[in-house]
Amino acid sequence: MKKLISIAAVLLLVAVMAAPADAFRGGRGYGGGSCLNCANFENVPGLKLTAEQKTRIADLRSAHLKDIKPLQDQMFSKKGDLRLLWQEKNPDQAKITAKQKEIRALRDQIQDRGSNHRWAVYKELTPEQQETLRAYGPSGRCIGGGFGPGSGRGPGGGRGPGGGPGPRGIY
Repeated sequence: MKKLISIAAVLLLVAVMAAPADAFRGGRGYGGGSCLNCANFENVPGLKLTAEQKTRIADLRSAHLKDIKPLQDQMFSKKGDLRLLWQEKNPDQAKITAKQKEIRALRDQIQDRGSNHRWAVYKELTPEQQETLRAYGPSGRCIGGGFGPGSGRGPGGGRGPGGGPGPRGIY
């Protein structure tokens, strides 16, 4: 019995330690980053945000990050659960499929809230600023770069779980 508990504890420890390491491997992680990243508006040539706009946008971003944090935490936990399901001696396909659906549902919620946040930020801009942003984004220079850190390369350098660069344009 003690041996079984020890093995379970080691597996849990490995899973917990592997998750943060996996996050920095270079793949794309769903986080607070987005193509319309408020933190980088000052880098857009000619946007000329006012002090009030910068403050409102910073407040919107803080509220957005606070809003999605519980969803991100749940998704992180469920991804760990999914890894453990795959590591079982006899993985259960139904359990794995159900866990993947839960993860996708959380990802969809995060992306929906991200879109709402981007619309809220977009509405803070004047029509002239919106035009400047539209002219800047579609050229392939993405403000913020997409979904979190990494080159978009999976393990082994191939186009695996990394998924590639973030979306182009202002959305």
